[in-house]
Amino acid sequence: MMDFSEERRRAVEALRSEGVLHDSRIVRAMLAVPRELFLRPEEMRYAYVDSPLPIGCGQTTSALHMTALFCEHAGMKLGQKVLEVGGGCGYMSCVYAEVVAPSDQPQDTWGHVWSVEIIKELADFAKLNVEDSGYSSRVTIVHGDGSVGLQEHSPYDAIIVTSAAPDVPSPLVEQLKSGGVLLIPVGTPHFYQELFRVKKSYDGKTTRENLGGVAFVPLKGKLGWRG
Repeated sequence: MMDFSEERRRAVEALRSEGVLHDSRIVRAMLAVPRELFLRPEEMRYAYVDSPLPIGCGQTTSALHMTALFCEHAGMKLGQKVLEVGGGCGYMSCVYAEVVAPSDQPQDTWGHVWSVEIIKELADFAKLNVEDSGYSSRVTIVHGDGSVGLQEHSPYDAIIVTSAAPDVPSPLVEQLKSGGVLLIPVGTPHFYQELFRVKKSYDGKTTRENLGGVAFVPLKGKLGWRG
């Protein structure tokens, strides 16, 4: 296999110079996780192109800058619990894990990432990728309907939805910890939406902030788009 370490370094440095990446913990995480290991062989050479890449089943893994922005906008920190809705190939899950459970910190300080993927073939692909890249103690891939969350491990410090919903699903808000952050694209299923950051205060009230236009595949499931 080709050595992609220099391409990875250049891609992360470009995100820093463009003002996308600021937090040194997220810089470290993106340098640590080899995106090429989460892609199909025919896509590996594009691993550090800042673009969504196909992963099969009509789905894509998000562009590098979106991975960075999700981490930055969620304010992820060591020890936090994260729920990802739409696990895809598992790459973004492992970047989140390197922020909340970094490999250079003691295991008793680690948080954890749960990632729910509704397409079984992709869930199986992600599980294999997570195991092969050494993240299975920090990332759990679940085959299921992420539009209703994952109640059994809630509440979460951060919930990241990587596909576009018709609206903010109420179960996700309910499963958010007080002081937590939910990031979710909301809008049409046709590749133009707005990214919302929902914050839950300690009295249980929520605020919603529009972070700008994005383009994601539609969220599937009970509280997603049908068909």
